[in-house]
Amino acid sequence: MPNANTNLHAAKKAKNDEFYTRLEDIENELRHYKAHFKGKTVFCNCDDPRVSNFFRYFALNFETFGLKKLVATCYKNQNADLFTQNASEQAVYIVYEGDKDGNRVPDPSEMQVLPLKGDGDFRSEECIELLKEADIVCTNPPFSLFREYVAQLMKYEKKFIIIGPGGAVSYKEIFPLIKNNKLWVGFKPFGGGMDMIAGRNYDASKCKHPKYDSHGNIIINVMMCIWFTNLDIPKRHEDLILFREYTPEAYPKYDNYDAINVDKVADIPKDYDGMIGVPLTFLDKYNPDQFEIMGRSGDIEWAEKECSFYTPPTPDLARKYRSNNKTWRIQNVYLLKNDIPQICYSRIFIHKIK
Repeated sequence: MPNANTNLHAAKKAKNDEFYTRLEDIENELRHYKAHFKGKTVFCNCDDPRVSNFFRYFALNFETFGLKKLVATCYKNQNADLFTQNASEQAVYIVYEGDKDGNRVPDPSEMQVLPLKGDGDFRSEECIELLKEADIVCTNPPFSLFREYVAQLMKYEKKFIIIGPGGAVSYKEIFPLIKNNKLWVGFKPFGGGMDMIAGRNYDASKCKHPKYDSHGNIIINVMMCIWFTNLDIPKRHEDLILFREYTPEAYPKYDNYDAINVDKVADIPKDYDGMIGVPLTFLDKYNPDQFEIMGRSGDIEWAEKECSFYTPPTPDLARKYRSNNKTWRIQNVYLLKNDIPQICYSRIFIHKIK
């Protein structure tokens, strides 16, 4: 039966990855970044500003945050309808520079609606020019373009708070940014997914128990949907409390990596200074002052070229392992039990700094 975890995959197959962020989720995350916004220009470059909850949130909190300017681009869509099909021939962008009449409400008369020459795509030259002028980018970009979207933010050295697929932490384009502390997980806990508004083209039958909001929009839980940022928050510097003691029996080593296996982040031993393989959910607790990220399993290029603690099996053993376990792959971490490789889930390799 379809479940919540199939929602994103189904949408990607259909090239329908338009999921809209609820205002309450934006509020719950962005309140932790208030200190970063004073005097800054915020750019929402994947949002129809007339209906975007990101634009609405920043407009309503413009004075509270002390913003300088708020800009949002519209992808060929001038209708105040969350699910229009981008049929308009005119793309626009909207500029809001705060309350002018003293009622502390963002009125339409206080917003400049300006035409774009192109279609409003975040990759277009005119949208890039708007990006260059921005201090902080905040939006929910199309997941199918997430790699390209982040690459653009990095190219222009922008600060950002964005939503992306949880699987992105393993992308070959994204993980090195995490490893080198150029991008990290936001405040919201890593697991549990996020309730989002699905586009009108979304097939409700793909949900086992579809939910609807007060406007009749389908609400789905997109699993492993998380916030990414490069803005510092206190959570990032909280030490993970370690209380387990290391024993070889409790923490076996992988056959192909000189690192111990840890199945739960809470079980990282306090007294082990070597390499440790931890689940991806470790990123939710990652403090760069406490741990250093070395690499990840599944990246054979890194393992063969850079990893000093990787030892591949001989060709004969590789054939034997593959014969004993059809799911075995040389790039994945595994433990041996009676000469049969036991495959572990994807792991991040870390070691303690303090």
